Amino acid sequence: MASKPDSKSSASGTTARRPTTSAARPKQGGGGATSVAQVRLRPDELEDLQQVMQTLKLHSLSDALREGLRLLSREAAEVAASRDIREFYQGAQAPTPAGVLPATADELAAADETEW
Repeated sequence: MASKPDSKSSASGTTARRPTTSAARPKQGGGGATSVAQVRLRPDELEDLQQVMQTLKLHSLSDALREGLRLLSREAAEVAASRDIREFYQGAQAPTPAGVLPATADELAAADETEW
C-alpha cells in the first residue's frame, strides 16, 4: 500500500508528516529525559499561537506550548486550592484577615463585571 505524499501546511509553511504510532516517546535533552507529544491545531489556533509567540518573544512552538502548560498547571493548582478552602469551611464564609472588611455585594458584583 502506498503512503500518502507529504503535503505543505499553508498556516505554518512546514511539511506535514504522518503521525507516529506512540503518543509520546522518551527523548534525551539537555535537562534530562523529555517526551515528545503531538498536538493537532486548527488554522485559527495556529495563527493565534504564532501571534502569542511574537508578542512574548518565544522562539519555538515547544517554548510556547511549555509556557501554556505552565499556566494551565498554575490555574489548576489555584482551582484545587479554592476547592480545598471551600471544603475546609464546609460552605461557610472563610474569615478575612484582621483589619480587612468583607467585600460588599456591590464590590463583588463590580468584580464579576470586570473584563480583562
